[in-house]
Amino acid sequence: MTNITLPQQIARMDTDRLRTYRENLDFYNGLQWLGTPTRRGRERRLTFNYTKAFIDKVASYLMTELTFSVEPQDSSQEATDQAKGTEEVLRRVYRENHLDQLDFDTEIDTAILGDGCYKVTWDTAEQRVRISAPDVQGIYAWWLADDVSRLWRVASRYQLSVEEIQMLYRYAVPGTRLGKREATVVEVWTDVQFQLWVDNALVEEKPNPYAFIPFIIYPNLREPKKFWGISDIPPLVEPSRELNRALSQLSTILELSGNPIAVLENVEDSQDIAVTPGAVWSLPEQARAYLLDLLQGGGVKLHIDFIDLLYRSLHDLSETPRTAFGDNRQGLSGIALEMELHPLLQKVRRKRLIRTAVYQRRNEMILRILEQKTGARYLPYRGRIIWGSVLPQDRSRLVQDEEMLVRAGIHSRRRAMEELGVPDPESEWARVQGEEDDRRLRRN
Repeated sequence: MTNITLPQQIARMDTDRLRTYRENLDFYNGLQWLGTPTRRGRERRLTFNYTKAFIDKVASYLMTELTFSVEPQDSSQEATDQAKGTEEVLRRVYRENHLDQLDFDTEIDTAILGDGCYKVTWDTAEQRVRISAPDVQGIYAWWLADDVSRLWRVASRYQLSVEEIQMLYRYAVPGTRLGKREATVVEVWTDVQFQLWVDNALVEEKPNPYAFIPFIIYPNLREPKKFWGISDIPPLVEPSRELNRALSQLSTILELSGNPIAVLENVEDSQDIAVTPGAVWSLPEQARAYLLDLLQGGGVKLHIDFIDLLYRSLHDLSETPRTAFGDNRQGLSGIALEMELHPLLQKVRRKRLIRTAVYQRRNEMILRILEQKTGARYLPYRGRIIWGSVLPQDRSRLVQDEEMLVRAGIHSRRRAMEELGVPDPESEWARVQGEEDDRRLRRN
C-alpha cells in the first residue's frame, strides 16, 4: 500500500458517486429507456424529457436577479468609502469572469449531478483573479474526521493534451514518441502544499501560494451528515420512464386505429387481403371478416387518465407546479398564486441557503487573493447576497413601499435601490446626485 501514489489512489475512489453522476447526466440528456429495443428494433420508444425542462426551469427561478452588496464596518466616511471600493473591485472581478453566465451554467450542472464546485486562483499572465467551475466528476475531497465542513485536502483530476502540458507546465510527457496525445493531470491542494502530478509522476511540489484551498465544493441539496449532495433527478426517474412508456403505447394504439387491422374468422388461408377503400373480399361459408376497433369501449380515455396522473406526479415530485410554466388558466392572483407556487418557493429557498454561503465564501477568496497579490486591504469582508423575487412583482407598488420606508428612515436610499434590483446602487446614486447638481446649476 505504501507504493501506491495519490493519482493511483483517487483512480479507485468514489466509484459509486462517479457512476451516479454519469447516470444522472445521461438521464438529463434524454437516455431514459432501460435495455435495448425488442422486436428487432421496431419497438416505438418516445422520450418526453420533462426532467430537463424541470431542472432548467428551477435554475431560472433560482438565479433570478442575483447580486450582492458590501456593508461598511461602521458609520464613518472611511468605512463607507472602503465598502464602496471593495464592492467596485468585486464587480470588476465578476465582469472579467462573466460570472452571470458561469453561475447559471454551474447551477444547472449542480442540479443534474448533485454537487457543484468553484475554483478561485490568480492568473499570473493576465494579473487578475480567475474563477472557474471545474467538473465535479474530477474532484476528490478529504475532510477532518466526522466534520464534513472542514476540508484538509482536495484533488482535481482532468485530461490535457501533451502540447498543453508542455506549454503550461514545461514538462515533457513520456511516451510522446509512441503517439501519445493526452495525459492525466492531478492537482493536489492542502492549506500548506501544492502538488502537480502528470500520468502518475510528481512534476511539481511547492508551498501553497494562497495559504488556503482555492476550491469551494458544495451540494445541490444537502443530505444530513453527508458531504456529497443530492441531485434533482432521482425522484423523477420512475415517473419519467413510465410516462415515456405510456405515451409510446398510446401513440402505437392511435397509429393502428388509423391503419385498421383486418380480422378473419374461420379462415384457414388467405391471399390478396388488403384494407383499402372499395376492396372486395371473397370469403368461404361460415367465415366472418371485420376491422379491429382499438378505440371502442373508452379504452383510450383510460390511457389518457393514466398519463394525466403521471404528469401530475412529475410536477409534485419536482416541486414545480404547472403554474411555474405560465399556465394560469384559473386566473390566480396575489395570495392564491403564491400558494400555488409554494412548493417551488420552498425548493428555491432551500437551495438559496446553500448558495448564499457559497457566494459569500467565493467573495472572501477573491479579496484574500487580491490582498496577497496587490497589497490593497479589503478584509474583513461584510457582504450580503441579494436574491431577486421568485414571484411576479408589482413594481409600482414596490417603489411606493420603498419610498415610504426611506421617508420613515427605515431604509436608506441605497437599500431601497438594492431591493428594487438596481445592479450597482452606488453608481446609480452618483448619477442621480449628478443630475440634481446639473438642475441646480441651470436654475441659478
